[in-house]
Amino acid sequence: MSKTVFGEKAFDDWYSARYGARWPNLKRALLDPPAQVALFDGLLKAYYLDAGSVEAVSALPLENISTILDMCAAPGGKSLYIASHMPADATLVCNEYSRERKRRLQQVIEDHIPVDIRNRIVITGRDASRWSRYEQCAFDRILLDAPCSSERHVLSSSVHLAQWSPARIKNLAQRQWALLSGAWLVLKPGGSLVYSTCALSYEENDGIIDRLLKKYTDVSVSSQQLSGGKGERLVHGFHVLPDTSGGSGPLYYVLLHKHSPTLDT
Repeated sequence: MSKTVFGEKAFDDWYSARYGARWPNLKRALLDPPAQVALFDGLLKAYYLDAGSVEAVSALPLENISTILDMCAAPGGKSLYIASHMPADATLVCNEYSRERKRRLQQVIEDHIPVDIRNRIVITGRDASRWSRYEQCAFDRILLDAPCSSERHVLSSSVHLAQWSPARIKNLAQRQWALLSGAWLVLKPGGSLVYSTCALSYEENDGIIDRLLKKYTDVSVSSQQLSGGKGERLVHGFHVLPDTSGGSGPLYYVLLHKHSPTLDT
């Protein structure tokens, strides 16, 4: 039986095996402060968000729709972007299961969103992985910014780094799959979904999309990147990495479309 290894050496060995000679520079970039941009448009005051996160949420098309779900919304930066760019008659549901994080999300919405837009926002606290048990084919657009390994935060915390093991990735990938496979049932036919993480590993990023494509036949993956995007092209999605994007990220994202059912003639 193999022994589970923990700590910084295990962390370095695991990511070095996947990123090779690139890893030392990437690790140094992860230790630097992230590059942020200020969101101003339509807000009461500026909110600073990682530039990679802005690229990810910008990939979700918001024209000519009425219902949007931000499935794991806290702390709220991506919700602010959606709220300030969605159509004037659209509604946005911002969901966060953690009570503490939900309170933070509520405060961010109250502090930044004008009342007329806030009246079209609903904040909920559901377990997003179970959403499809109660509601299906309900939203035109879904943003799923899934809980993930968040290696940048691990590296900045000696406590979390000492506790790190490869099992962290495996366990989070299981959670991510439960969220995405459920979200797919909640998305309307003809709708679009952005899946994103701030993780580095294939298992949490393209690997989750591989599983979705194997399970569902109504999935298509967009290969189009926004003009000026900094994400590196992977098999399915784009990966914004701080060593090549001026400090943005890490942020993986992919835009998925759900086919409308076809009628037999």
